[in-house]
Amino acid sequence: MMRMAGTKCIGAAAALLAFAPGPASAQEEMSEKSVKTVMEYAWLQLPAQYTTKDGKTIITDKKNRDAAVVPLEEAREIIKAGYRSAHAQICELKEDQILNRNSLVRREAEKKKWSDQQMLYIQQLHLTTVMLMTGTVKVVEKIDGKDVVTDEKPPTSTSCSEEQRTKVKEAIAAYVKTGPAVALTAGAPTSTGSVTPAPAATKE
Repeated sequence: MMRMAGTKCIGAAAALLAFAPGPASAQEEMSEKSVKTVMEYAWLQLPAQYTTKDGKTIITDKKNRDAAVVPLEEAREIIKAGYRSAHAQICELKEDQILNRNSLVRREAEKKKWSDQQMLYIQQLHLTTVMLMTGTVKVVEKIDGKDVVTDEKPPTSTSCSEEQRTKVKEAIAAYVKTGPAVALTAGAPTSTGSVTPAPAATKE
């Protein structure tokens, strides 16, 4: 289970999880507080250095948060994509989960306005959302110099009905259709045991 260090974040995390009772919730609007909470979690877990599969090394300036994070409204859309990926994982729709993530990364890359640090953060933000939604997060809060550990669990069952599976597949198909063409790459996005973002999808 992943450990996230933070202060005064536990209550906000619970509020975030309560936002998402089912697949349809990805279409609703999150509160600004919830968006900022997930953004902060993602920033805390962003690696100081990351090397992509093609050998490119990305250095994150951990003293300069503004250089890596993206604006709130764009972060909101990335988190929504994370919700779709999380629901796909819960419903065991691995291919749909991969396509959803690849579509997100491709469309953000094609905007050609993000730095390498920001693209890494975008992938981390997506992954953090998936981990929050699937209950693979342990929040560690510092109180009087001591660690107070809280396991965050999603408020809903991890089971998925056929109706839910259909809704998730339809939501992802609609999202992928509105973006640039993407291919299904090997391997599902990492959602447990690691917070390292997968490298960006490459163009065909």
